Amino acid sequence: MKKYILAIDQGTTSSRAILFDHTGKACFMAQREVTCIFPHSGWVEADALAIWVSVIDVTNEVLVKANIKWNAIDSIGVTNQRETTVIWDKKTGMPVYNAIVWQSRQSADICDKFEEQKEFIHEKTGLLINPYFSASKIRFILDHIPNGQKRAEKGELMFGTIDSWLIYKMTNHQVHATDVSNASRTLLFNIHTLDWDEELLKLFNIPKNMLPMVRPSSYNYGPASFFNKTVNICGVAGDQQAALFGQTCFEKGESKNTYGTGCFMLLNTGDTPVLSKKGLLTTVAWQIGDKVTYALEGSVFIGGAIVQWLRDEMQMIRTSRESETEALACTYTHGVYVVPAFVGLGTPYWDDDARGAVFGLTRGTNKHHFIRACLDGVAYQCKDVFKVMEEEMGNRLVCLKVDGGATENKYLMQFQSDLLRCEIKLPVCLQTTALGAAYLAGLNSGYFSSMDEIKSIHAYQAIYNPKMPYDEAKKNYEGWLKAVAATRVFK
Repeated sequence: MKKYILAIDQGTTSSRAILFDHTGKACFMAQREVTCIFPHSGWVEADALAIWVSVIDVTNEVLVKANIKWNAIDSIGVTNQRETTVIWDKKTGMPVYNAIVWQSRQSADICDKFEEQKEFIHEKTGLLINPYFSASKIRFILDHIPNGQKRAEKGELMFGTIDSWLIYKMTNHQVHATDVSNASRTLLFNIHTLDWDEELLKLFNIPKNMLPMVRPSSYNYGPASFFNKTVNICGVAGDQQAALFGQTCFEKGESKNTYGTGCFMLLNTGDTPVLSKKGLLTTVAWQIGDKVTYALEGSVFIGGAIVQWLRDEMQMIRTSRESETEALACTYTHGVYVVPAFVGLGTPYWDDDARGAVFGLTRGTNKHHFIRACLDGVAYQCKDVFKVMEEEMGNRLVCLKVDGGATENKYLMQFQSDLLRCEIKLPVCLQTTALGAAYLAGLNSGYFSSMDEIKSIHAYQAIYNPKMPYDEAKKNYEGWLKAVAATRVFK
């Protein structure tokens, strides 16, 4: 019987279940959209139960599509939107508040209180004090539910990022765990000692008994008994670390950029955490056995989400694919710049108060120019991250591996190569986040014999090299920097 690894990829806007075979091919896939809730400006929430139901749906559907039973599944890998925070009742297993999504800025006031401790926090976690991460979201929920702190201290409440929430539900409430990559995004985890940090817990006044056990990324978390008692969850990683692994960036100095709802660029720094002085984040990439790999990361909050915005809110396109056609309907943006700071700006600015802006409009501007400028805004933000990453490492990066839905947009990929002045490699399998989770699970279960075997099956479908003259690319980027500066002044 042919066996597959089931990868569950729970993202910000959708949940997917994908069956991978021994060649790393995505053989069958099921997907459900997940609705985000926007209670106030800058707030982003989701229904944690709806997320769980979507995972049940896609898991059942993908088995039906493949016409197989659970005995054809070797193991399960889980990857997830990181930092998104769920708190649930230990007795009932029910959420006590909406999941607060990673994008949300609703805990910004809480973060402001810890500004003086930012160096202390950075030294321990490799992160910045920012509402992006889980700690302030936990604090927000405990402060906004009846007797939140008391219930937490009594051990009545449980916290988890989405991976923990799904593991808990899939194991029929038997396992409360997370992996090191997700733990390292909470602002409560010491990346040097690889454990929850007592001083950080005290700082945020978060009871340790709420937190999940921390385990390696390639590890047997136990049977997914909600579905089938014979199939184990053997791999877990946050989506961006999973994508780094799925892109086989196993060696120090290798990098990838994922173009999803946001854009996330990661650089493998080997077995040593490198603390950034230029606004990059230091994170645990993965742990296999006793070996821990670290990465530097730059974050763009609004990436592919701007295409959804063009489709749903602005109604300028009917499908995401049309953004490429519309962008190619003109030869340049007519001097228009769109800064998509809908929920603030990420690396290297870390400006929570910035909001989206448009510059350079004239009477001759049309929707083709505007759509093209929106796509360019994604590439410019990634250029910002790439630039500081090169500065931090002290050498030029000559290759970037890319993945995510927006990489199907050939215009965007070519413009990105023009801006970065480097080779961009697009893999055959675009589902590298799910693929990374499958690889991690397969390594633990024995489905894959080694990382060398995984490296040998990885292939590319397209390679982009710079075509735009250097001076033109330089001038375009200088215009972007002016637009960002103006955006940050106008708040």
